[in-house]
Amino acid sequence: MQKQYKDFVCDLMRADITTIKADAIVNAANTSLLGGGGVDGAIHARGGPSILEECKQIRALNGNRGIAPGEAALTGAGNLPASNVIHAVGPIYRGGTSNEAEILSAAYTNCLKIAQQYQLISIAFPSISTGAYGYPVEEAARIALSTVFDFVRDALDNPPTVDDFVPPLALRKATFVLFDEATLGAYERVMHAMGIS
Repeated sequence: MQKQYKDFVCDLMRADITTIKADAIVNAANTSLLGGGGVDGAIHARGGPSILEECKQIRALNGNRGIAPGEAALTGAGNLPASNVIHAVGPIYRGGTSNEAEILSAAYTNCLKIAQQYQLISIAFPSISTGAYGYPVEEAARIALSTVFDFVRDALDNPPTVDDFVPPLALRKATFVLFDEATLGAYERVMHAMGIS
């Protein structure tokens, strides 16, 4: 399934995100930036040690800590076919009463801000927080898709001026790379119901 806005296209696919060739793939990281399970573990394993070394450099610049939920950071992609990895930390789901929606939206927004800053043309997202962090998939899909489209619409309809100190949005493709049929189906239902176009 694919939806378009002006020159921007968003599509959904079932695949392993470590196989995707894009300007950046997004890692559903944990706050330590030191690797973990799921998508995080796969990206570090297949990307090789250079990704971890760059994450350690980010920690060193950050007072020897990682990044908070909702934040994102850029590294190279090591041996992966992508050019970069954006490490984003989503919230642990606690019933929806601990600002989880705002934090999840912020994680996607901060990935897009990095894409804008570095003039990336293509980005691939996993379904952040819906694995071990327990976020209900359809609710997470609504947040993910609406955040991406709202950001892109605003950036394309209201391009920055010189005074904004950010470049125009170069992003032309976002792909949600979903690991199983159930997650893909949830994203397809949400995209259809939202009438995104």
